[in-house]
Amino acid sequence: MSLKEQVYSVLVVSASEKLNASLAALFPLPLFDPVNVASGISQAKRAIAERPYDVIVVNSPLPDGSGVSFALDTAARPDTVVLLLARGEQYDDLTGTLSSNGVFMLRKPVPRPIFEAATGWLVSAREMLRKTGIQSLSIEEKMAEIRLVNRAKWLLISKKGMTEPEAHRAIEKAAMDRCVSKRVIAGEIINELSP
Repeated sequence: MSLKEQVYSVLVVSASEKLNASLAALFPLPLFDPVNVASGISQAKRAIAERPYDVIVVNSPLPDGSGVSFALDTAARPDTVVLLLARGEQYDDLTGTLSSNGVFMLRKPVPRPIFEAATGWLVSAREMLRKTGIQSLSIEEKMAEIRLVNRAKWLLISKKGMTEPEAHRAIEKAAMDRCVSKRVIAGEIINELSP
């Protein structure tokens, strides 16, 4: 899927109405939809409990805290990238800690061209998370198939008196003969031979 086909949801966590209005314009449709705003950390936590967001922008400080802990916690999610906008002194103090934990940072005030470039970085980072998630899922699926096939092999060994290589070959041959996966054959064997 190309980036033009992908749509990214955005949550802006900011108490500044002026910044909120300008940020909404920097996340154009149809690439970014929806672009929601939360005025504080507690409202943002409720928003992410209701639905996942691809991108979260935190304008620090917020009325109910600095937003740093929220940014760190949110960046730990496997499906979200976080950008923290920080004042100069806060930026200098936090840049090492936050960046090493996956939080992007920009020093306020942020010129429009810099922010536009940052949206590209956020999209790229989100795509990397998406690919990593797909790879992780395929590894988990493969491991589940291996466990299922091993269970079927041990049933063939214990119930049919086959050796391990014979059981392995029987599953592979049945899968090839019927043009189905080993997972399907293993499931059938387990259903047939399980007590």
